[in-house]
Amino acid sequence: MRPTVRSPRVDTTAQPRRAAAARAGALLALPVLGIGLLLVVPSIDGRWSHDPSHLWVVLAAAVLTGALAYATGVAAERRSDARVALVSLAFLTCSGFLGLHALATPRVLLDGPNAGFIIATPVGLTLAGAFAAASALVPDSGPPAWLSRAMPRLRWGVLGLLAAWAAASLAEVPPLGISDLPSRGSPAAVAFATAGLGLYALALVRYVALFLRRPTGMLLGLIIGLALLAEATLATALAPEWHASWWGWHLLILAASVIVAATAHAQWHEERFGDLYLASTAEGARDLTVLFADLQGFTRFSEANPPAEVSRMLNRYLAAAVPAVVRRHGGDVDRIMGDAVMVTFNRAGDRPDHAADAVRAAVALQEETGRIAAENPEWPRFRVGVNTGTALVCLLGAAGGRTHTVIGDTVNVAARLEGLAPAGGIALGAETARRLAGARTEPLGEVALKGRDATVEALLLVGFGPVSPA
Repeated sequence: MRPTVRSPRVDTTAQPRRAAAARAGALLALPVLGIGLLLVVPSIDGRWSHDPSHLWVVLAAAVLTGALAYATGVAAERRSDARVALVSLAFLTCSGFLGLHALATPRVLLDGPNAGFIIATPVGLTLAGAFAAASALVPDSGPPAWLSRAMPRLRWGVLGLLAAWAAASLAEVPPLGISDLPSRGSPAAVAFATAGLGLYALALVRYVALFLRRPTGMLLGLIIGLALLAEATLATALAPEWHASWWGWHLLILAASVIVAATAHAQWHEERFGDLYLASTAEGARDLTVLFADLQGFTRFSEANPPAEVSRMLNRYLAAAVPAVVRRHGGDVDRIMGDAVMVTFNRAGDRPDHAADAVRAAVALQEETGRIAAENPEWPRFRVGVNTGTALVCLLGAAGGRTHTVIGDTVNVAARLEGLAPAGGIALGAETARRLAGARTEPLGEVALKGRDATVEALLLVGFGPVSPA
């Protein structure tokens, strides 16, 4: 019998991706070539001075970039992703300094020119390039611990720098005073722009490499936006004020903001920036605890009451339950499905005592909702299941629906345990109970759970000491 010879596997998508990247690179080169032509042929670099247009173009770019900074910042905080957090700082820096540059428009805030407001754009673009490069350099396996701890201080540092820059410019503190206007094309201006270009080049090389491995629309939009900002950085150093080439870099910044914003808007709203996540954020095994809660007798209550009353009951309960779980004990609400709530603890790997956190949250949930149930005895009560173990944190779905969730047997068992708890009670998995100090439990025995071959040891929580904020 002749041995089977396997042909080497060929990646048939690599060449088309490289060709598409080459075409995109050629298109992105056109704006800078156009500005270069204007600078080389001064006779076609006409002058047009129009203060209102300048103000609105810059403000539009600043507002759009600020919105991107806010949206990426929220996503970074929700998912504890250092890459997206640094991208957010790049947008925040660019937005803030663009806003300061808008104040350089004559007769907006000051009658005369002010160096601090005029050079705000090249300074902001270069600092944004530094944050973009840093975001591209974060290891996919996860950031170092010091970087995660530094993120809040970096955000406040950027805001403090913007406030100090504005104050120094208004007070005409050297070198930001009126008499220190920078000259276009000077060695210092070119050197500063060159440094910015180097930072953007580093970010682009890294992000293009990531795009070739993970070709997605959000990554492509970010790459295009960073390339346009790099071109604008060069033009700020060379283009004479109020000439066509000078207007060109303003439009480049606006175009970068529009493209990145449009690309983000096209993504599924729940995880718009999921394609930018580090691999460790997008998918990875975690030791975590899952809490499931639902209302016993909800179906019967829904049958006997009008929908408006059901909605009022649910909103009253959830308004009490969710803060008790999230704000006080560090849970992450994965989803709310009618009367059911799924919460995870230690999804980001930052809560080592997550089993105790989850049980404290379960006790707090029952206490808070129990007070409401005492006022409305005809309402159903929550029952809760808590289970600890390894689960996969991952992005699921595509363009029509996408979520960042956890899957695995640990999750399935938590959902089944919830069904074993009595109304107002909390059922625990054996591993959760093992990690609790001072918990009092009663065995529910080895329980066969629906859809699962192996039995599970379940326990009913009887007491767990005082409930205190985590």
